[in-house]
Amino acid sequence: MKLSRPVSWFLLAFGVWSWIIWITFVKNLAKDSSGLAFEDGDPTAYFWVHLLLAVVSFLLGTAVGVIGLRGLRALRRTS
Repeated sequence: MKLSRPVSWFLLAFGVWSWIIWITFVKNLAKDSSGLAFEDGDPTAYFWVHLLLAVVSFLLGTAVGVIGLRGLRALRRTS
């Protein structure tokens, strides 16, 4: 299956965007002072659930970005 150039760029941009957003989120989660993520210095269920969401999003963002990158490379080879 061939991806068009715009679709490949979109997928690559989505993968990069996903990493930027979730890295920012994890940084903010780690320094949370509202009491949601940490209670007496220990991580709460809120912390673990959101960390799991971030890890899954990192993996999906990476997969989508790699698909976009491979699409761009395939287009470069054929043109």
